[in-house]
Amino acid sequence: MTWRSSVVTVALLAAVSLSGRAAQTPAQTPADRVAALKKSLADSQVSLRKYEWVETTIISLKGEEKSRKQLRCYYGADGKLQKLPVEGAAPPAPAAGRRGGRAKQAIVANKKDDMQDYMERAAALVHQYLPPKPELIQKAKDAGKVAVAAPAQGRVQLDITDYLLPGDKLSATLNAASNTLVGLKVGSYLDKKDDVVSLDVQFGSLTDGTNYTAQTTLDAKAKNVRVVVQNTGHRPIAK
Repeated sequence: MTWRSSVVTVALLAAVSLSGRAAQTPAQTPADRVAALKKSLADSQVSLRKYEWVETTIISLKGEEKSRKQLRCYYGADGKLQKLPVEGAAPPAPAAGRRGGRAKQAIVANKKDDMQDYMERAAALVHQYLPPKPELIQKAKDAGKVAVAAPAQGRVQLDITDYLLPGDKLSATLNAASNTLVGLKVGSYLDKKDDVVSLDVQFGSLTDGTNYTAQTTLDAKAKNVRVVVQNTGHRPIAK
């Protein structure tokens, strides 16, 4: 056997060995994906307990910012998420007064209160979906309401129906290799199913690999309400 033929033979044997290993690696089933996602979420929630960060909630109506609130977030010794006002944060701007009789002022005030309540409930809905709860994912999986698309470009999508409310849909985009969340979209509603709201979520990763919700945008088109929640400034909790 010549030197050249020996090199070719070794290369062929290596290729056969690698292809054999690839063939032995089983494709992940939907159950595997769900289990890995649940573990990733649980691990990140544990890791987040080492950090504190600032949560900024911006509520807009018809493109005009109506309120901006900042809270310092961290997990207490009891394992519950604590949220405290950020010192020095600007208070909400007072609404401009309107002229008119008492009856008209009462109507305007009631409409304002109703819209304020709606915007606050829209903001609260964000936190009902984020972070996704492993137990609700498992419940949907057990009910046969999880569909997994074939991996493409290093990503895979899980579509979960009836995740939190009847008729809602949560679509999670995962890193196909690590099963960590890279994006999330939610189709849901507030009072009635025709009061549609959508959530678009972006995730980030800290230096230690902890996955966290970086920004969430909720749009309630029926009322022209937008809620943006940003989590920034993560830093280890001082001991």
